[in-house]
Amino acid sequence: MARYITTYTGVHFYPTEPSYNDIRIEDIAHSLSMLCRANGHYKHFYSVADHSIDCAAEAEARGLSAVMIMFCLLHDAAEAYISDIPRPVKIELDGIDKTEHLLIEMIFKKFAGRLPDKEETALIRAIDDAMLYHEFKKNMGEELKYGEIKAKRSFGSRLPETAESEFLDVFKRLSGRLENGS
Repeated sequence: MARYITTYTGVHFYPTEPSYNDIRIEDIAHSLSMLCRANGHYKHFYSVADHSIDCAAEAEARGLSAVMIMFCLLHDAAEAYISDIPRPVKIELDGIDKTEHLLIEMIFKKFAGRLPDKEETALIRAIDDAMLYHEFKKNMGEELKYGEIKAKRSFGSRLPETAESEFLDVFKRLSGRLENGS
């Protein structure tokens, strides 16, 4: 049995032994646009890419830096290689945290130029949790315990092609800002 997955762009990618050079934003955008959040249990399709775009929009609405917006866009990018595993399951899977941590570190370094510090990591998590609250409220009618947001988001379904394109557009805009130091 092969220890690799074949990505959208045709790369043989080894999730447990990733190569920095094999990580491609096109693979991440495409895969995340095809993965449904909540393990497919939302009432309507809402992808990990949709969630990531919305997290980036929230970071921007809060007036955060380009690198923080990029972190929020990419915070679930490892899921392009290991899938979106629900939190209650993820905590029971030995080794998944190590694999996910290795992948996200490589992705952050490659596309944001560095890793978030402890305070930035906490802020990314707070935004992620706040968006989860609003996603569940909109898509499931269930209110979780997480906070408020500033970005005006619909939490509605986009076609995967639209989510993929928008993810790449946000990425390109942020990459330009990071290159210009803004």
